[in-house]
Amino acid sequence: MPRTSTRLTFAVLATGAGVFSMLQSLIAPALPAVQHALHTSQATATWVMTAYLLSASICTPILGRVGDLIGKKRTLVAVLLTVAVGCLLAALAPSIGVLIAARVVQGVGGALFPLSVGIIRDEFAPGEVSRSISNLSAVIAAGGGVGMVAAGPIVSALDYRWLFWIPAAVVTVATLIALRYVPESPHRAEGRVNWLGAVLLSAWLVSLLLPLSQAGRWGWGSARVIGLFAAAVVLFALWLLAEGRSRTPLIDLRVLRLPAVWTTNTAALLFGAAVYSIWSFLPGFVQTPASAGYGFGASVTASGLLMVPMLVAMFCSGVLSGRLEPMLGGKTLLTAAAVLEALACGALTLWHGQQWQVALVAGAFGLGIGLAFSSMANLIVGSVPASQTGAATGMNANLRTIGGSIGTAVTSVLVTGRLQPSGLPYASGYTHGFALLSVLCLAAALAALLVPSGRAGRLTLVAGTAVAAEVRSSSPGTQSTRCG
Repeated sequence: MPRTSTRLTFAVLATGAGVFSMLQSLIAPALPAVQHALHTSQATATWVMTAYLLSASICTPILGRVGDLIGKKRTLVAVLLTVAVGCLLAALAPSIGVLIAARVVQGVGGALFPLSVGIIRDEFAPGEVSRSISNLSAVIAAGGGVGMVAAGPIVSALDYRWLFWIPAAVVTVATLIALRYVPESPHRAEGRVNWLGAVLLSAWLVSLLLPLSQAGRWGWGSARVIGLFAAAVVLFALWLLAEGRSRTPLIDLRVLRLPAVWTTNTAALLFGAAVYSIWSFLPGFVQTPASAGYGFGASVTASGLLMVPMLVAMFCSGVLSGRLEPMLGGKTLLTAAAVLEALACGALTLWHGQQWQVALVAGAFGLGIGLAFSSMANLIVGSVPASQTGAATGMNANLRTIGGSIGTAVTSVLVTGRLQPSGLPYASGYTHGFALLSVLCLAAALAALLVPSGRAGRLTLVAGTAVAAEVRSSSPGTQSTRCG
């Protein structure tokens, strides 16, 4: 393929994945405006976030597998079109119910990341794969930061509906370009979609994530929360049983058991807990009035500007990761990222009295995010056969989301467990939360140290049966080839 074509393909992939990442964080600062405009309660307005989270968690691994089976370009175009429709529906939503439904539709975009990674692996020259995946991961990581920074100015200058009009226009253009210029990937997995596995996967994800996101309102000891957690355990066991017995599993459990995959996924779970918690609680911390004994009373726009160092650092380190990986290896970068984030959270626990301190820590945290997202994607891609790329990278992204939900829920308990007479959290709630995140990042570093060095686990087909094997790569950044 001509180089100009791969550049155009990458631009389309990065645009779609970047917009999805923005949509994750873009609406959060605007929830009060949404609540006021649509005449709803705060509890109902939060479903705008919850619906998106649940939909993305379900669609990411399922559609990643569908792309492996029926074609990644075909699935990519369908997903981009669905996201555009979801944005259009949200921009026109006359009620909170329609807006929540629109967010469910937008959540289909969670599949853009695994589909994009699969297309890069299939279509780009071997020497470009690692760097391109790192660049894509940098765009995705920075997209969340762009959402936090851009939301305030857009809502102030225009209206919250423009948070959806703008992405709708961008994704529509990307869809048209993808339809014309993105090539269809030649690698296809054999078999069909295991719909029983898909239903069980969806069921246990909802049963796990719904109580995590709503426990603050329902109560951790409520029958709904306990019942859903119990259902999640049972459904997860049934899913493992169904996938293990299926000839065409939705997610091949043998791939997940490969050393390089399960260690990277464990790190992803812990990283997600720290990253999503910082994104959720650091803006609230700086927006707290100084009368509470901490915080700076910053506006939504000002708090977004304090996140700019994180945004810039995420993008730069993500791009740099692709250059460093051939020399240092994904394991080294992932471990360094975890240690850097642990130090950043530790520093935030001790020093947060000045805005420049928060901005500096945010920048250091952003460096870790960029390195981690890029190295995790490359470690997964280098460890699985091409026919499993979509499902495996989709599951890795999903585990970051699950970790984020768990981390955010636990941090929320620490932050809001004890409130001042004014209704604001005590400073100790935030410091305990930041200290917990530092511990989680250290745990992620330990998981990263367990990633096999210089070796990638993969599946080799022997007499029609997939068995786990390990092949030595020529270098840490070399992708494994597919065995027929």
